[in-house]
Amino acid sequence: MSALPARHVLVVDDDPAVRQLVEEYLGQNAFRVSGCAGSAELMQVFGRDVVDLVLLDLRLRGEDGMQVLRQLRAESQIPVIILTGVSEEADRVMGLELGADDYLTKPFSPRELLARIRTVLRRAHAGQDAHGAPVVRAYRIPGWELNLRTRKLTARGGGDVALSNGEFNLLAALLASANRVVSRDQLIEMSRRYDNEVYDRAIDVQILRLRRKIERNPAEPEIIVTERGVGYRLAVPVEPVY
Repeated sequence: MSALPARHVLVVDDDPAVRQLVEEYLGQNAFRVSGCAGSAELMQVFGRDVVDLVLLDLRLRGEDGMQVLRQLRAESQIPVIILTGVSEEADRVMGLELGADDYLTKPFSPRELLARIRTVLRRAHAGQDAHGAPVVRAYRIPGWELNLRTRKLTARGGGDVALSNGEFNLLAALLASANRVVSRDQLIEMSRRYDNEVYDRAIDVQILRLRRKIERNPAEPEIIVTERGVGYRLAVPVEPVY
């Protein structure tokens, strides 16, 4: 069995020395690290990679770090550790109220940073692992990738496709079931793990909307196919991304 890919930490800090310190130390401890100086680069990384945790400086040059944190929380549930100055208690309190998972004050010890990252990732994954199975971060099918952290559907050629909560839940449930036939009742139960409900009468409507977004010809679906009298299944290979 092949080894799981390294956890990916994204460092958002306009100080190159901080980014280099984090990249070198975490790299020595089996993490993959990307660095960027602001929100524009952050969203570019989100668009092309699966990110496990964001390390965010709240005092970015020319940007409001709080607004970046709000944007992160509006679009994903990716764990966030904020960086603040020793005297910036108000920033730490507000950051935690906005949904940050932890904070670290500058200057910080790389060893403490590593410990906090590991703790936050364990907490984020608590209850998601089943019998030791790794947590799936995204699913790939021909032409598409669904990121479970950011809740984004991205075309392989680039560009995001907007999904409603119900559409995301339903597609995630279908992907998790791979090529098995799934009944409407099963889809309802499976979708609840993503924290939103899909109701029986809405299933067929949601399937129709998904087909319009991901099928070349929604009238002759090749990805989500109907098993008459039973339910639905994905008729394409599904690749989990861990």
